[in-house]
Amino acid sequence: MAMDGHHGNTWAAWATVGVMFLGVLIVSIGMMTFSSVTTWIGAAFVPLGLLVGAVMSKMGHGASH
Repeated sequence: MAMDGHHGNTWAAWATVGVMFLGVLIVSIGMMTFSSVTTWIGAAFVPLGLLVGAVMSKMGHGASH
């Protein structure tokens, strides 16, 4: 299987990872402070990150095949 030259280095990929990383960070803060509301808000960022990546990819900011 041949590897693509971009290795996922697109705006859509970076936005997906960034939003999901922010979600994990918020979840971590919520867990450390025993705040279930903060934890669930952070958890909502993970699927939001997938949605952001999908939308940006459809807009042309993802990898071209």
